[in-house]
Amino acid sequence: MSSLLVAPRALRWLHRTILLGAGALALLLVLPAQAVPMFARETGQPCVACHIGGFGPQLTPFGRQFKLDGYRLDVHNGWDTHVSMMAIESFTATRKGQPTPPASGFKDNDNSELQQVSLFYGGRLADHWGMLGQVTYSQNGGLLGWDNTDVRYTHNYTLGNGKGGVFGLSFNNNPTVSDVFQTAPAWMYPYTTDDLGYPPPATPAIMGGFEQQVAGMTAYTMFDGNWYAEAGFYRTLSTALLNRLNAGFNGRIVGAAPYARVAYTRSVGSGDVEVGGFYFDARQGQIGSDARGNPISIPGPYNAYRDLGLDASYQFLGSGRNIFTCNGLWVNEEQTLNGTYSRGGSSNLRNTVDAVQLNGSYWFDNTYGVQMAVFRDGGTADPVLYASRTGSPTTQGSMLEVDYNPFGKSTSWRQPWVNLRLGLQYIYYTLFDGAARNYDGAGRNAHDNDTLYGYVWVAF
Repeated sequence: MSSLLVAPRALRWLHRTILLGAGALALLLVLPAQAVPMFARETGQPCVACHIGGFGPQLTPFGRQFKLDGYRLDVHNGWDTHVSMMAIESFTATRKGQPTPPASGFKDNDNSELQQVSLFYGGRLADHWGMLGQVTYSQNGGLLGWDNTDVRYTHNYTLGNGKGGVFGLSFNNNPTVSDVFQTAPAWMYPYTTDDLGYPPPATPAIMGGFEQQVAGMTAYTMFDGNWYAEAGFYRTLSTALLNRLNAGFNGRIVGAAPYARVAYTRSVGSGDVEVGGFYFDARQGQIGSDARGNPISIPGPYNAYRDLGLDASYQFLGSGRNIFTCNGLWVNEEQTLNGTYSRGGSSNLRNTVDAVQLNGSYWFDNTYGVQMAVFRDGGTADPVLYASRTGSPTTQGSMLEVDYNPFGKSTSWRQPWVNLRLGLQYIYYTLFDGAARNYDGAGRNAHDNDTLYGYVWVAF
């Protein structure tokens, strides 16, 4: 499909979704007070107090502290401070139609979908206890399942020298979901993107390999407002429970997987900087199928994944009129594929996978945003594991996104009842599966996978 057709396709999609957005706004206007976003209701603050651009997940210093304190700044009592909903309607078009439809019920190109409908429950539960939980429905798969969940116990402390901080425990289902910086894999850019285009062939396990499939407990502290440390363990939930939760199953963690995180942050002028690192070490068993076709764990050799990551970020908030952010993340994964190799699923017993991303954003008045990123996902060539002409997983490119958030500030119309983001994102590939041209041996080039993604995101 010629790239010249992308703009007309997007315009047709926008015409349809404008009608959807108008209907959603009309609904939001007649909702009673309990239908506003739960944390804005709980804290009595506008959305931009916690989030850059009036929408998540980018956190301001106030938003980071609110999360560290266990989502417990409750200045308004009532059940209505605990429930919110959001929905994302999206359109995806690749430069060239895909060889096969990306999912059941969709075409090989030009797909619109109800990408996500989520129900959130969160806020203060009791003294020292708070949470943020999410369940999500997606048209792609037609399933309702649990999503990121974070239950916290927190307590403030002061040492003999007068310095102190906050200590907490997080019970969560996704390594790094408990983190407060936008370099963490669970919260890194893009904050929403297509699920009907082309994902990278390989990424480190810490970047979503176990999300919603595990239960973990981590202990954390933010000391003196500068030093952040977190450590804990994750174990896989039972396959029977995961099937009921529609959470997927990629293989059971053998024993427990340790996770650790350190970071240093400080204010610099009208902004703040952060540098840090990650560690995650998981041994993953093999999977099979039961009589009904459900995935199950099977005995045998396991694969080992050891991830080390470095990250850095900078925010300039100023007066709130002109906001700049910059984030960087690098992760290296050492793999020992005892299970995959023994079953003939890889050419190599040992591989590496690397991921690097740099992204930046500019927001004017928390309303008009431009976000950009460059990325590279690569690793050891393995002709069996990566079934392409090159046998390489290396995929790289760039992203450009423009956003419009008309509401969410303290002076916004119907604040905080109405929350809306309109976004248009373009992903440009320079390499895919290790090559710019004919990476699959069938004449498909990296640019054929370039993806236009537009979305309407509403929350209340």
